[in-house]
Amino acid sequence: MLDEPLGMTVHSLPAPAEAVAGDARRTTSGRRKMLAVLLVCAAPVIASYVTYYIIRPDARHNYGQLVQPQRPLPAQAATGPDGKTVLLDSLKGQWLLISVAGGACDTACERNLYLQRQLRESLGKDKDRLDWVWLVGDTTPLRQELLPALRQATVLRVDAAALARWLAPQEGHRLDEHLYLVDPMGNWMMRFPVAAPTARAATDVDMVAATKIKRDLERLMRAAAAWDLPGRNPP
Repeated sequence: MLDEPLGMTVHSLPAPAEAVAGDARRTTSGRRKMLAVLLVCAAPVIASYVTYYIIRPDARHNYGQLVQPQRPLPAQAATGPDGKTVLLDSLKGQWLLISVAGGACDTACERNLYLQRQLRESLGKDKDRLDWVWLVGDTTPLRQELLPALRQATVLRVDAAALARWLAPQEGHRLDEHLYLVDPMGNWMMRFPVAAPTARAATDVDMVAATKIKRDLERLMRAAAAWDLPGRNPP
């Protein structure tokens, strides 16, 4: 075999400016791909809110008053009936139908609790997407005769001043005269009108008002069906 000289091919190195430009292009491409993934994940949430809040707003007559801007659940410590401490913002991941009242729970309080339970049950297969919550704003002991009826409720004692910084009643009314709706992302977004002033017993519910609240809840459930599933979901 004849000896032959070793052949070598010399390749030129890229100029520094070209290398920097290539890195920049790759970085930009990676960011665009990440943004596209985020938009795909967020699309169902965005679509449901656009559908409910923007598309044909004149054709949709809410009974509840929309809260603008929405107010997120505060990281406020609350206490359960068992004495354990719970942060309010840990309730994210479910629709929350909230009432506020002192531990003595007068007739209006009982009526709100009864209405919350009935509204949840009326949602049928969607009832597991909604928690009914009673926030107790004082230190008065809970009436023991109410506890059996509250087995499916979330009952938490919260500082009254903290509640007043988060929730707000309709002008000229008290905090305990409304029901409040929080979405699964933890935002207070709707306030339902005051209870019928002529009602005298817990079961004396204004059926017209109850039907309108139920209709609002059903619309919201439908709008959020693509991303909100039964059971507590990660926010």
